[in-house]
Amino acid sequence: MTITNDQIAVDLSNCSSQMDLCELFGNENPVHLEVGSGKGTFLLNQAQLHPHLNYLGIEWANKYYRYSIDRIRRWQLPNVRILRTDARLFIKNYLSDASVAAFHVYFPDPWPKKRHQKRRFFTPENLREVARCLVTGGQLRTATDYAEYFEIIQHLLLHQPETANLFEQQQFFPGPAALEGEWVGTNFERKYIKQGRQIYTLAVRKITE
Repeated sequence: MTITNDQIAVDLSNCSSQMDLCELFGNENPVHLEVGSGKGTFLLNQAQLHPHLNYLGIEWANKYYRYSIDRIRRWQLPNVRILRTDARLFIKNYLSDASVAAFHVYFPDPWPKKRHQKRRFFTPENLREVARCLVTGGQLRTATDYAEYFEIIQHLLLHQPETANLFEQQQFFPGPAALEGEWVGTNFERKYIKQGRQIYTLAVRKITE
């Protein structure tokens, strides 16, 4: 059966409460969620390599959202869904407890201006929601080129009392779709490597129910 754009795009207007991810994908395979999926490079590569896993991408920029939907359709990948929304609100309001096997947050906007910092994904509130949605042992993996933001992320995940007791650090192994010298293989990473920027990575796993 041919996969259409409408099957890949998730319409939240049809979802009045917590989302049933098994119903969304039509199976009970583990779900990996990418926050900020951009042009869909990570989703595309991972879904091809791991057909036994489901991938849900969230992208706010409309041009990237539409581009990645069409890209996934061209490849006819049945284990990818994409939605356009605020990732923070979606995780809080639509995901049920212990429903996600892994979160991938690669090159999130650092919002360097002080008045914009409340928009950052990595906050104590958001991380508590991420921990709630992760299965025990599930991973949160992140990468950034912004050193100051990385220090904040490290502190939140490993040292801040509100959130550090929810996670323990894991070794960050390069993803299977990453090329030589890469960590995750996204378009942003490839752009920043060409510019000579240092890439900072961190992986943690959920240790509490």
